[in-house]
Amino acid sequence: MKQRRPAGRSRPKQAQRKRADYDSPWKEALERYFPAFMECLFPVVYTGINWRRGYEFLDKELQQVARDAELGRRLADKLVRVFGHDGEEDWLLIHIEIQDQAQRDFARRMFVYNYRVFDRYERPVVSLAVLGDTDGHWRPDQFGYSRWGCAVGIRFPSVKLLDYRDRWEELEQSSNPFAVIVQTHLKAQETAGESKARFRWKLELIKSLYQRGYQRKDILELFRVIDWMLRLPEVLEERFWVELKSYEEARKMPYVTSVERLGITKGIQQGIQQGIQQGLVAERQLLLRMIRKRFGVEVANRSASLLEAVTDTTLLEEIGELLIACGDGEEWLANLRDKVKGS
Repeated sequence: MKQRRPAGRSRPKQAQRKRADYDSPWKEALERYFPAFMECLFPVVYTGINWRRGYEFLDKELQQVARDAELGRRLADKLVRVFGHDGEEDWLLIHIEIQDQAQRDFARRMFVYNYRVFDRYERPVVSLAVLGDTDGHWRPDQFGYSRWGCAVGIRFPSVKLLDYRDRWEELEQSSNPFAVIVQTHLKAQETAGESKARFRWKLELIKSLYQRGYQRKDILELFRVIDWMLRLPEVLEERFWVELKSYEEARKMPYVTSVERLGITKGIQQGIQQGIQQGLVAERQLLLRMIRKRFGVEVANRSASLLEAVTDTTLLEEIGELLIACGDGEEWLANLRDKVKGS
């Protein structure tokens, strides 16, 4: 009989790769183009922010809130301090989850983040969600419960990126850099497993950067995001660079030099490795919490050093499956040692 995966377990390896493809470029693009992101996807909120007073990302603070709530660290979550036009300071929680399937507890998680941040800082919190999945029917925008006249809950704005497929022309004509990122996300989904189609769209999207009249620094920044999200097989990647060079020469716009190409490639590789390492840390922390709840602190502490030796997320997932079948801490530790030793 197939064992059921524990609640909260990680996704399969293919889904983990997809998160590595999406999370880091979305996070970096959000940090680089935060006002453009708000204007593109949440225009009502954009107009309510006093941009002249600036804004501040509070990544460490949000990580602490996530740990307190035992929700795990999510790379694309953002907490930003902004000011309204009325002079009031707001804590703004932006939750971006790029995923390939609906998640049943998503709205509840938005609720938990919201009240945790409010409880910690006692400031108004606006939660926003960007849904990057492919399920057109999954559109969470609220969570709550009521009993005996007491009602508690949250309603939050959410944007479905899938809807922008029908607004493609609008994205093409937009000068907002985040319109390009939405286009890239959609084409990354559509061309998964179709290298030739991905090659054509990657070249098309890169060319559009020159045609929209962006400055060189923005072309290079957006180029890196596109290159990251639309990875190609080596043969097509070389062909892509040859065609891009020819295009640049024809337009007399040699923006991406060979040195910058190496820098872009190196940066993407480093980002992927960083994402893998962060995923390992999150996996270990989740496993240790589960072990602690089942077998106590002592067994969790003895497990920690063994789990540190595991550097593969797939193996960590297999180890997590063992946790269900073990009846006590000693049996678990023995199975864990055998699994680590045999890896």
